[in-house]
Amino acid sequence: MAGKSGFPARKSCVVMVAFAQKGASMGTSQSLISELDTAIQSSSSDKRIATLRRVTDLFLSHAGQYDPEQMKLFDGVLMRMIGHIETRALAELGGRLAPVDGAPVDVIRHLANHDEIVVAGPVLKDSKQLSSGDLVEIARQKSQDHLLAISERSEIDEAVTDVLVDRGNSEVARKVAVNTGARFSQTGFATLVKRAEKDDVLAEATGQRSDIPPQLFEQLLAKATETVKAKLMAARPDAAGDVAQMLNKVARELQAERPGRDYTEAQHLVQLMNREGRLSEAAVLEFARSNKFEEAIAALSLRCSAPIDIIDRLMQGNRIDALLIPCKAAGLAWPTTRAFIRLNPAHTMTSEDDFELAKQDFTKLSVPAAQRIMRFWQVRSSVSADGPQIPGSARG
Repeated sequence: MAGKSGFPARKSCVVMVAFAQKGASMGTSQSLISELDTAIQSSSSDKRIATLRRVTDLFLSHAGQYDPEQMKLFDGVLMRMIGHIETRALAELGGRLAPVDGAPVDVIRHLANHDEIVVAGPVLKDSKQLSSGDLVEIARQKSQDHLLAISERSEIDEAVTDVLVDRGNSEVARKVAVNTGARFSQTGFATLVKRAEKDDVLAEATGQRSDIPPQLFEQLLAKATETVKAKLMAARPDAAGDVAQMLNKVARELQAERPGRDYTEAQHLVQLMNREGRLSEAAVLEFARSNKFEEAIAALSLRCSAPIDIIDRLMQGNRIDALLIPCKAAGLAWPTTRAFIRLNPAHTMTSEDDFELAKQDFTKLSVPAAQRIMRFWQVRSSVSADGPQIPGSARG
């Protein structure tokens, strides 16, 4: 004969008797056993939840003291109950059991595989009862929310991170990349580096990991934007040499021959405007929007205290991200910076998507970081092992 909830009444009583025999020495009362048996057969959701809480309380009061047979009983009783408990109660149960080292394994696995992240999340994030195999299986099948919860664990081994960085979205990849307790295989790091080509936040997080293999760090730098290189140079003194090598490459590009321009009149004009207090950002923006190339370059050079030859070469180059550096160092806002980008004929067909990416880079780049790079380029251009000093340049 089955109870109202669908449980076989006779079998449930047998389970409860066994539970009572094993739990009597730990203070389990006959009233609890009777209540549990009644709750299983009852159609009252509130009563089931209340009883589930009491059983959980009982378990937690002596957690770590049970022998394997007693643990099996708790696992079995809780598993019988949670199949007929609503989501909010399961979420509560998961939250209470997740931090417990000796929590019932079957219950933990059941909760971790639940489709509702409010139930699975706490267990996936905190429970040490889940094996690497459990986590890999869940990461391969469940939602991005499940993957995100796994990526927040205090420790994650290589088999799990391989799946997270391969299948996870950008939020998951970024979260696991900054997790100091996560370990990555060579394959996992290679996947992060590949994904970082189109994600500056991920590139910065990956580059700041001290455990990234040197050759993959070099690959990361080779594809990173100037803003990311600047942040890595500031955040990782141990890698400053590698970052400097990449900046040297850009510096060599600055020394390449390009058509010269005469900035004499433009420099006189902007210097006069500056002395008279008229060289505002609005005036600089007007130069750029009016396609007054020489005046705009002379103004930018003055505002960021950099030799005009360096600004000229940046303006005539093909890299938008490099041009962001002097604009940020000069304290210009994004609309003015955008107008400077438009001055370069190479960027007249730049798409709105490209501009949006450039804006994100520009926003993330700090003025001090941009000024450091400008000083680096000035020194590199003034004292170069690759050739003579750039005409008209000055030491920073």
